[in-house]
Amino acid sequence: QVQLVETGGGLVQDGGSLRLSCAASGRTFSSYCMGWFRQAPGKEREFVAAMYWSGNPMGYADSVKGRFTISRDNARNTVYLQMNSLKPEDTAIYYCAAEETYSGFSYALRNRVYDDLGYWGQGTQVTVSS
Repeated sequence: QVQLVETGGGLVQDGGSLRLSCAASGRTFSSYCMGWFRQAPGKEREFVAAMYWSGNPMGYADSVKGRFTISRDNARNTVYLQMNSLKPEDTAIYYCAAEETYSGFSYALRNRVYDDLGYWGQGTQVTVSS
């Protein structure tokens, strides 16, 4: 049974920082692509950031470039999302997702069929107050 568990969400003021964690269990994710997505009330789920499990970041959404950083700790089977200079428009539920292959992950991103990704966490709420 594969599980992804996000933690680290909370309430922060405009300009503040948070670090989200996504702990993976059930198998070794050494070859998986990992990503962060978010969904604000009344809006569709959107891509935030992604990375190869054993390599460099794959990319960031334009809205978070320069403010968010995705990273991983292989020993802990954990992916992080460091969020700095947070804005009220960053308020959303943040989800972690994993996919076994780069082709599958990139297809989902290109076509915005995020539900095709293999594994999802339950989400963690991030609220940025103005």
